[in-house]
Amino acid sequence: MSISRPRKVLYNSCLFTALAVLAVGLAGIAEQSAIEAPAGFNTPSFNGAQSVSNGITEPPGDTFARDQQVYEENESVQDGLGPVYNATSCVVCHQNPNSGAASQITELRVGHNDENGNFVNPTIFINDGMNTITGRSIVNDRAIGPQAQEHIPATENIRALRAALNTLGDGFVEAINDDTLKAIGESQAQETGGRIHGEAIEVPIFEAPGQTRVGRFGWKDQHSSLLSFIADAYLNEMGITNRLRPTDVTTVLKTTKDPEDQPDDIGLADIDHFAQFIRGTMVPPRDATLAATPAARQGQQLFTRIGCSTCHVQSITTAPTGTVIDGGMFTVPQALGDKIIHPYGDFLLHDIGTGDGIVQTTGLQETANKLRTAPLWGLRTKTRFMHDLKSLSLENAIERHKGEAHETERRFDELSPEERAALIIFLNSL
Repeated sequence: MSISRPRKVLYNSCLFTALAVLAVGLAGIAEQSAIEAPAGFNTPSFNGAQSVSNGITEPPGDTFARDQQVYEENESVQDGLGPVYNATSCVVCHQNPNSGAASQITELRVGHNDENGNFVNPTIFINDGMNTITGRSIVNDRAIGPQAQEHIPATENIRALRAALNTLGDGFVEAINDDTLKAIGESQAQETGGRIHGEAIEVPIFEAPGQTRVGRFGWKDQHSSLLSFIADAYLNEMGITNRLRPTDVTTVLKTTKDPEDQPDDIGLADIDHFAQFIRGTMVPPRDATLAATPAARQGQQLFTRIGCSTCHVQSITTAPTGTVIDGGMFTVPQALGDKIIHPYGDFLLHDIGTGDGIVQTTGLQETANKLRTAPLWGLRTKTRFMHDLKSLSLENAIERHKGEAHETERRFDELSPEERAALIIFLNSL
């Protein structure tokens, strides 16, 4: 029986506990044959000819350099850009330190609560109030003309900024088995007496209608497959309609026919090239020199001792090569399967007191103040931190951790100045 709406994954039955323990045991066996995922910042922006993939097999006629070129292409109004949008290409928001990485760019999301306290998406008036945009929390910063420009009504009093996310290594994240993520959440609850318990949610797979999978992409885990995540972003960040998101959010100033993303001469649409590029990237590497210092090693021990590693999980092993995922639409290739990654994250939702009040997965109002644990790989390339980029130091980012993380934050406060310095050095090696 297919599931037509997202549902919360429950952990409180004895049967699931037994299955979780079994999954952890099987993961341990798998790790005996698994190998480290290749790591490196190997996609220099606008220089795809020098880029190096993780070894993923390309579709006939395609190359990794071509995938990157499409990822970096600037779209025009003639290509379908807009009518409302945030950026003209993927790389605009994913470029530090190279194509596919994160950036210090934010997007805007708003909404309000109804009389029952449930989050409701905004109604945004455009074209001097003659037209509206509804059904989504994102508000775009740009438009192809003043008639389509969005503005926030006073009624939408829930307002939040969200940082653009890193996509390097996300092919490996996609290749993590659902049971592995569920087992992490169960382990957290057991280790902390329920104080910390990452929530895994089942979300729709656009390319496999009626089927769901555990979410792992986006600040709200609103997507489980890269193709779904990419198709949604192409529409909501650039206004480009595609086969999975075929209808634009407004027709004001629109001159192109939907869907705007059409297959090229080798039969691949832009969203296919985007997915192939991201799946072909290596995971963000550590600063090996800094990581080898005594201070960084001490900092890593402290990271575990005070409880940071409960949510910022150091090592996860991907599913075996040949595993069918994404509702049967993708098979884990050799380049992504049986690989050990070090994301320093759990890809689960937590309430650490910084939630933005916004719900992005229909029917899951309890996720309003939860956010996905930020993977810390590539942390050293950032100058601003947390989901809203409001923390300008790692110390401040840690001190903002409350809710499920209040005990860990308290332990951080109790560290000596020398211990705090060692912990920060460790974080700067990631």
